[in-house]
Amino acid sequence: MSELLNRVIEYSGKNPYACYQCGMCSAVCPMIRYMNTPPHVIIRLLQIGAEHAVLSANTPWICVSCMRCVDRCPRDVDPGEVFEALRVIVLRQGIDKVKYEELYDVEEAPSMALIATSRKLTG
Repeated sequence: MSELLNRVIEYSGKNPYACYQCGMCSAVCPMIRYMNTPPHVIIRLLQIGAEHAVLSANTPWICVSCMRCVDRCPRDVDPGEVFEALRVIVLRQGIDKVKYEELYDVEEAPSMALIATSRKLTG
């Protein structure tokens, strides 16, 4: 088991190995068109230890933490919570993936997106 996967399990309390790749999380995700890797594929990459692919994907950072995937996951893997763990792991390394000063049209952004961004910036 990879170090990244161990930390994800520790932080999220979820076991990505339980995922059988039904793809329900990707099907219900409202942000999937902005992601370069669908949520269920990120979980698969964690399972096979492809850490670089997981950490280079924008998926955890595009996720708005609506937790629709959590509601629909039949195996209690809960990708939204896994993504929060991934963001915490990256932020604790001192790497910022989202910067407030680079955001534009903040006044017109959905409040859910602003809250999710704030959570991402604070870990």
